[in-house]
Amino acid sequence: MENNAAAHKQVYRVQGFSCTNCAARFEKNVKGLPGVLDAQVNFGAAKVTVFGETTVAALEEAGAFENLTITPERERIASIKSPFWKQHAKVIVSALLLVVGYCLDYSLLYALAIIIGGYELFIKGLKQLLRLQFDMNVLMTIAIIGAATIGEWGEGATVVILFAISEALERYSMDKARQSIRSLMDIAPNEALIRRGSRHMVVSVDDIQIGDIMIVKPGEKLAMDGMVIKGMSTVNQAAITGESLPVAKTVNDEVFAGTLNGEGALEVEVTKRVEDTTISKIIHLVEEAQAERAPSQAFVDRFAKYYTPVIILLAAAVAVLPPVALGGGWEDWVYRGLALLVVGCPCALVISTPISIVTAIGNAAKHGVLIKGGIHLEQAGRLSVVAFDKTGTLTKGAPAVTDIIPFSERTQQNLLQIAAVIERGSQHPLASAIVRRAESERIPLDLEVDEFTAVTGKGAKATVDGDRYYIGNPKLFDELDVSLPADVKHRIEGLQNQGKTVMVLGTDRTVLALIAAADEVRHSTQEMIGKLNQLGIKKTVMLTGDNRATADTVGKQLGVSEIKADLLPQDKLEYIKQLRRQYGNVALVGDGVNDAPALAASTVGIAMGGAGSDTALETADIALMADDLRKLPYTISLSRRTLAIIKQNITFSLAIKTAALILIVPGWLTLWLAIFADMGATLIVTLNSLRLLKQKVGLIAGDQPARAGTAPKGVNG
Repeated sequence: MENNAAAHKQVYRVQGFSCTNCAARFEKNVKGLPGVLDAQVNFGAAKVTVFGETTVAALEEAGAFENLTITPERERIASIKSPFWKQHAKVIVSALLLVVGYCLDYSLLYALAIIIGGYELFIKGLKQLLRLQFDMNVLMTIAIIGAATIGEWGEGATVVILFAISEALERYSMDKARQSIRSLMDIAPNEALIRRGSRHMVVSVDDIQIGDIMIVKPGEKLAMDGMVIKGMSTVNQAAITGESLPVAKTVNDEVFAGTLNGEGALEVEVTKRVEDTTISKIIHLVEEAQAERAPSQAFVDRFAKYYTPVIILLAAAVAVLPPVALGGGWEDWVYRGLALLVVGCPCALVISTPISIVTAIGNAAKHGVLIKGGIHLEQAGRLSVVAFDKTGTLTKGAPAVTDIIPFSERTQQNLLQIAAVIERGSQHPLASAIVRRAESERIPLDLEVDEFTAVTGKGAKATVDGDRYYIGNPKLFDELDVSLPADVKHRIEGLQNQGKTVMVLGTDRTVLALIAAADEVRHSTQEMIGKLNQLGIKKTVMLTGDNRATADTVGKQLGVSEIKADLLPQDKLEYIKQLRRQYGNVALVGDGVNDAPALAASTVGIAMGGAGSDTALETADIALMADDLRKLPYTISLSRRTLAIIKQNITFSLAIKTAALILIVPGWLTLWLAIFADMGATLIVTLNSLRLLKQKVGLIAGDQPARAGTAPKGVNG
């Protein structure tokens, strides 16, 4: 795409889409507008992205065939619901004319019903026919005009009304499926109380700047992402992370737009513009995900592309060949051909996949799981193996120092001081644990540190007050050819057998101390592993850079199938590749920042704690917005259920068509029965897909207590 096109990218919301064919036609029309270089329509999210220059009026003209309403993406519009009789006045009038015509047996009333109820349909169908673009409007137009031609006015009018009802069902189902995202769009306020200097003012979110101080009163929703600088409260983050219980917030804690403040007042420094807030990114990514076609949807679209012309040719053959070759009655066989056209309408088949995908992705977002495309949704349903990075995923990722064992005449305080000033330059969780321990004991970290170097996967080294020190795992000292005394090895082994990670502090000549730390296992992890086993996952694997003894202690406690310890990042990558060769579909669950190559090599990369983490949102195929492993069995279950429903929908749609086609041979299929069968199939497929809205996350015992008066929820099948 040309650079100047990208520079003039405009996104609009579209109201009025009834089918994927209409969306494709609208996209083609928009691409043909003057000043438009390219356009992309997202049917699932009901949006159009335009590259180039155009106006809302021109876009609405391009969508006039469907009476589409266009609004800029950022513009919030109040949804005005018209009374049912106003929305469907033409259909109601046609239905009344049909009933009266049936009672009086008067063909003119049937003709009026056809004209009033089918006028727009005929215009669309004839235009598409002239372009040789065969869609359901063409099929219906030919069938209704054909019925009138052979004198079947009553059945033609019935087809018009039932087809209108079928289209209304499609519109309703897609609107229902989009509601999850629409509700997300409306949760963040349009304005906020801001303090700039000494002035307090209510400001639109579009005009709020980074660094502004947002005043959030008890019971108010936050309008922007930011950092708490004053106050203490609890905040309900369900809209972002899916967490059922409020989270305590105090100074230096991150808060998100769209979340609900509890009983305390907060002052929040704004850290992101409105278009960059977490909720904005979630909405954008979910809408993009809904536009990405899943493999099953791509198959259905390809199938429908050839299916419709074949149905037209087959209907023509049924209408013409028997009278010509066998001497059958023209009226009878033309009627059967028209019935074939009607029953061949691919409405139910075409809608079967996208409505399931859109509904599932929207439901997942509502429960704090961001699935970034239909392909990832389907792949999650086919997983055989789930691998976990240990630190920060299966465990809380915040280890604490448990033991400091000196092997020199230096004091424990001095040894901790040296270790802390070295580790202050590292981002590793174990390094942070040492620094926190030193700070908690109020040990001054004022020693001079030079030449700090991190040794990947092993530890770090630095010069402290002129002396060279090393801190890391025992492998680091093996490379330095420092022989560990027998009593040191014995203590290391003992600590490791307790599930602790041991760091050695020393020089290139001797060991000065052992520092042991332990990482707390998440409460929900063991139950989550059990649920994965219940779902039929063949293998659960724990991957860690920790030593074998520590890994075994944690792994056995959790009940994982396999434990891989002492792994460097490249080792994790190779093992994931090995699992894929052996089992096919493999997921890796990590923090979305570390182990990026292994996440990329897995079939599905799943990031923990996506809320507030741009890296997790951008790199993972699926992001669990809270550090909540309960969402993993829910995600796999939702994916499998989606796959099952898609298969049911496709099978049912084709079965109905096949059964109806068989009924044509003896002449038992009437026009009104044909359209009723198609409408019934569309209704059943729609209702079947909307069952995905009911999928819920199960509450794992021991992770979070249920509120008083509420019962834990179970995972829906």
